[in-house]
Parts: sequence; structure tokens; C-alpha cells
Amino acid sequence: MIRTLIPRSASRSATRPLSCSSTLQPTGFCLYTSRNRGYATEASEHDLIIIGGGVAGYVAAIKAGQEGMKVACIEKRGALGGTCLNVGCIPSKSLLNNSHMYHQILHDTKKRGIDVGDVKLNLKQMMAAKNTSVDGLTKGVEFLFKKNKVEYIKGAGAFSGEHEVTVNLIDGGEQTLRGKNIFVATGSEATPFPGLTIDEKKVVTSTGAIALESVPKKMVVIGGGIIGLEMGSVWSRLGSEVTVVEFLGQIGGPGMDAEISKTTKKILEKQGMKFKLGTKVLKGDSSGDGVKLEVEAAKGGKAETLDADVVLVAIGRRPYTAGLGLENIGLDVDNKGRLIIDEQYRTKLPHIRVIGDCTFGPMLAHKAEEEGVAAVEFVKKGYGHVNYNAIPSVMYTHPEVAWVGQNEAELKEQGVKYKVGSFPFSANSRAKTNLETEGMVKFVADAETDRILGIHIVGPNAGEMIAEGVLAIEYGASSEDVGRTSHAHPTLAEAFKEAAMATYGKAIHY
Repeated sequence: MIRTLIPRSASRSATRPLSCSSTLQPTGFCLYTSRNRGYATEASEHDLIIIGGGVAGYVAAIKAGQEGMKVACIEKRGALGGTCLNVGCIPSKSLLNNSHMYHQILHDTKKRGIDVGDVKLNLKQMMAAKNTSVDGLTKGVEFLFKKNKVEYIKGAGAFSGEHEVTVNLIDGGEQTLRGKNIFVATGSEATPFPGLTIDEKKVVTSTGAIALESVPKKMVVIGGGIIGLEMGSVWSRLGSEVTVVEFLGQIGGPGMDAEISKTTKKILEKQGMKFKLGTKVLKGDSSGDGVKLEVEAAKGGKAETLDADVVLVAIGRRPYTAGLGLENIGLDVDNKGRLIIDEQYRTKLPHIRVIGDCTFGPMLAHKAEEEGVAAVEFVKKGYGHVNYNAIPSVMYTHPEVAWVGQNEAELKEQGVKYKVGSFPFSANSRAKTNLETEGMVKFVADAETDRILGIHIVGPNAGEMIAEGVLAIEYGASSEDVGRTSHAHPTLAEAFKEAAMATYGKAIHY
């Protein structure tokens, strides 16, 4: 490959760069690359280069900027925020909130003394509201980059050396950066289902599920984890007949407490969702107008065929490291495709660290945020902190489900002696006045020390309430510590206090 330096003042010709940013070209030259007829900047040195502008990457970039580091963040999507902000957490929550309002107006206003006339779904406007939320937040992250002097580079970055990243720019050409430190924060992608081709129309991942142009008459969700249940509930509320096929014997994944899982399943069934647990999908055919799935019991048995207009594949996510050029610097991945790191997020090349979904741990946006901050602190200060025992999980169905710490099954497997206390929302005054009384708060504490080991909630406002549980576990609180803390009346959080009281003694109102 031939490279030629061309002065910025050169006369207009066929080889003059289309643009040449002074902030990226301190020498006054642009680097012409004959291989792709594009233009690349001369390699510039940074304190930190981050490959990936998702939650892990952009948070790390902002933190590094706040610490006075010269930082560049590379993102190929053309919009910051990654899967979470663009096609995951944020747009799905918009649809969950608005579909719940629609469903509530249709089915839950008469008993509240509200008579409603002709109610119609405007799916196009609902999708527009979702897009407005996403656009506003992505622009907000760009503003924070500018505020903290983070260089934002739109393109796909790959290692061209141990301290060098080459970017194929979205607008054409290449740009080469040198970094004293480099973070890999490339995130994850939906795991495909063998034999089913994802077209994001009939066979969709979560990306397609938030962008359907009409309500499918029948939807089958493969996978009863958080993503499948959230998106299944959206389309169920909007009028689709939704069936969830799950290989395991419970919904919500192995992290959800079994008692909470059973309660949640009953609530969702009341709302119209159907479940086939302990069931595996053998094969699928999407060649016709719809999709046909052949399923049978996980333990074996007679097969049956399920027909659907849309099939949502929600069997999990896998690390995304394609095209990173890992082979150029000798970095390997484990059998799950994750980059291998130590306790300070360092690879075997200690100046290269990995954060977020493309390494170990739960694939959660807030976990990635914590790692982004901690990794920068390790670089800048030599220490950082993430308590992986205090990472909450939330499922934004209605009612919400949230948990932090360990569940009963995990403690039994470890041989830990524990005690349990719970309190139903049906005995909570605020829940009664809100006419939202389904669910409970459940505490699991050490049998001898009373230290809280896990908190599990299904009920209204669970996703907000779990923050108190995270704080309690982070600071090693006992159930009595929580039970003796005053909670305002009347609030849903009083159920949290009463569950704690039931763990070390007895609840007052139940």
C-alpha cells in the first residue's frame, strides 16, 4: 500500500481530500491512501482509544475526559449509545410504557371510575414516539462528548498494531490512531437460532421486534428470558396472540427466583400470554407467508407444529468481536467468544482492557457503565470498584420484576443456611389505592448473621424499588437494618420494609 503526504494547501485535483479536520491534522497534512481512494489522517497519539460507543464505551469516554485524558471513541453505528440506546433498552421501554397505557385504557379504567370512548391504536405514532426518545438521548450523549472534549470518530475500528487502531470511516477513507491505552467495548449481538434465517420481518430479533409495522395476529417467542417476555408482552397488549416457548422449566432465566418466576407467569397468563415450558424448538420454516415451528417436550415426546405470523428469537446474546483484528495482536477469545481479562479488565497486553458485553458477567447496561468508570480509574489511579454481587436485574413487564443478589436455588446449591421473609402488595396501602396489588417483596438473609443475601420483587415499581436493595447489599446491611429504617406512608416501598421485618421477626400489616 502506497501512502503519500499531501499539503492541505495543495491545489484542487483528483487526489485532494474531501475534508481534513484541523483537530485531527495538527501537522497540516492529510494522509492519502491509494488502496481505497480515501484519505486517512496521520496517526495521532491519545491517552485512551475506545472501540465501541455503546454504554460501556461512551461512559468510559466521558469519565476519561473528566479525568483530563486525551480520549477518542470509535463507533461504527453512526449514533452513540450502542444496542441499549438505539435498538434495545431505551426503545423497548418506550413501547412497554405506551403499550401498557393503551392496554390499561382498554381494560382497566372502568373500575377506576373513568369511562373512555372509542380507543384506537396508532402504531405509527407509537413508533414515532419511540424514535423521538432515542434521537434525543443519542444527541445528549454527543453533547456530553463535546462537553468533556471526547473525540468522536464514526467508523469501524480494528487493531493494526498493539498501540494502533485503524478506522474505516463511515464517510469514506481511513484514520489511524495511536493510543497509550485502548479499551474494547464492542458489545454483543443477538444469538441466532439454527435453521431460522433472521430477516427482521417474519423472523426477528429484539431489533426487529421494536420496529414491526403492524400487529401480528400470532407471535411465537423462542426464549422465556427478560427480552422475550418484555417484547412478547408489548405485542400481547397491542392485540397479538403470543406464545412463549422456553426450554427450561421456568421463565425469567436462572437468575430469577423460582417463587417469583411462578408468580410472574401466573400474572402474565392472566394478561393473555401463553407458555410452553420445558419445550424445545426442533426446526422452523419461514418459506411461506408465515412461520412454522416444530416443537416437542425437552425430555422428548410427540412433536407439534406452531404457526406464527412473526417469530421472535430471544435465546440470548453473544459477544461481538468480528472485524476487530484481534489476530493482528495475538488476542484470543474463550469458548463463549468473550475476550479474556484479569480483575483490572486487562488482556494479556496490559494496556488493552475490555469492558461490557464482550467479556465476562451479565450483559446488562448498568454493569457495563460501572466497568467503564472502573477501568478508567484503574488506568488513571491504579484502583477501581465494581461489586458484581450487587448488580440488579429488572424485567419491565407489568408488573415489573427485579432482583439483586442470590436466590434460594443458588444458596441451596452452595449449602448456605438462610431465612426468608416476604410481604404481598395486596397488604400494602398504596398498592390498594392504586388498584395494583399483585406480587410481593421477598428477602433472603443469612440464617446466623441476618446479612441480606438477596432481594426479589414482582410488583408495581419494582425496578425503582430494587435500588434500595442494591444499596443494602452494597453496604452489607441486615434485614433488621432495613426493617428499622423509616419508610414514608403510604408508599409502595413500605412493602420493602415489611418484607425485611418478616425476615428477622414479623411483619406488622400481614
